[in-house]
Amino acid sequence: MTETTYWFEHAWLDTHVEPGVLLEVADGRIRAVRTRTPAPPPGAEVLRGLTLPGLANAHSHAFHRALRATVQVGSGTFWTWREVMYGVAGRLTPDTYHALARAVYAEMALAGITAVGEFHYVHHAPGGTPYADPNAMGEALVAAAGEAGIRITLLDTAYLSAGFGQPPDQHQLRFSDGTAEAWAERCSLLKEHDHARIGAAIHSVRAVPAGQLATVARWAEERRAPLHVHLSEQTAENDACREAHGCTPARLLADHGVLGPRTTGVHNTHLTEEDIALIGGSSTGTCMCPTTERDLADGIGPATALQGAGSPLSLGSDSHAVIDLLEEARAMELNERLRTRTRGHWTAAALLRAASADGHAALGWDEAGSLEPGALADFTTIALDSVRTAGPLPRLGAETAVFAATAAEVRHTVVGGRHVVRDGAHTLVPDVPAALAAAVEALRG
Repeated sequence: MTETTYWFEHAWLDTHVEPGVLLEVADGRIRAVRTRTPAPPPGAEVLRGLTLPGLANAHSHAFHRALRATVQVGSGTFWTWREVMYGVAGRLTPDTYHALARAVYAEMALAGITAVGEFHYVHHAPGGTPYADPNAMGEALVAAAGEAGIRITLLDTAYLSAGFGQPPDQHQLRFSDGTAEAWAERCSLLKEHDHARIGAAIHSVRAVPAGQLATVARWAEERRAPLHVHLSEQTAENDACREAHGCTPARLLADHGVLGPRTTGVHNTHLTEEDIALIGGSSTGTCMCPTTERDLADGIGPATALQGAGSPLSLGSDSHAVIDLLEEARAMELNERLRTRTRGHWTAAALLRAASADGHAALGWDEAGSLEPGALADFTTIALDSVRTAGPLPRLGAETAVFAATAAEVRHTVVGGRHVVRDGAHTLVPDVPAALAAAVEALRG
């Protein structure tokens, strides 16, 4: 049995910040949490700063990281951005995707992220020909997460059409398995690992014909796996859905058995009151990705109304314009302030839960995201002596992390009781910036 004792100068224990906390870890799980420990005992790992449960990035497209700083200027919409994104997707191979994802996941670890939900749809070679190993691309992502030291839920994504009644275009051929049945057959070959779980995703209602939605939902239900779906991100998709089916995307998903407590709608931006009631009433989750939603000019989703209706909230960095879950948490509150011109929609503690425990739950890691006995020993420590956090902030508790700190404050990240980031340096990927630069350069068109 591998045992380690950690002493936290300050720790967030779900409701408050406690000074002097001792954490006993055995075989990757928390065995005991002891408060009122003013000094570290001999042999304990000392983590100074504010320790939080590991953060969960519930929505990622790892290859989008190659677009950072190349698509942030100029005019256009989501749809014009998508054409640039397709260019990068077309150049991916299992090897280049592995190299990029390994670096991206290492960047996430440096930002305090201990688990990622990878919304994966680049399955085949350009033109749609399967690789000799039909899951070569997905397995490259799973391996990349393991080498970067974080957990992954591979949300293998059904992407079968370009739009309602339209076959895949030339860019999308490598995304498509042809039918939901063929998608399910391929997905069933994927194997889970200690650090990796397999979930499912429906790219969107435009990308999976209505008659095949239930096949994807059934695959996830039989395995009790998470199921994610891009939902109402764009008004154009909503209009096209109404024209094709006479209803909103949320209603279409509800009618085909997709909504439910293991399902998460990503973005959930342009919703009707009935949509909100359908999502909340079915306990379907909502993953907000504020930095991407504002980068792509998508809009601000009704997060407070969704949560009030019964939809648990999680957070994702999506296109990785920024990888910073503290910024995502802060942005969700600040977006709502802009929309309503009032303040204080969530407590800082509630925002941290969205970034940690509720995000892990959305990815099927219910045993992660809290500092309590029995939980996975996944946590991150932020500095309290930086230019952003210096001062009498520890007593303010979770507000320190949400409204003052950024990913730059992360000093340590521990996954399964093992240091992945120590003193701000990744222990498994020696030079993350160089790895990112090399991987991105390999994909430049």
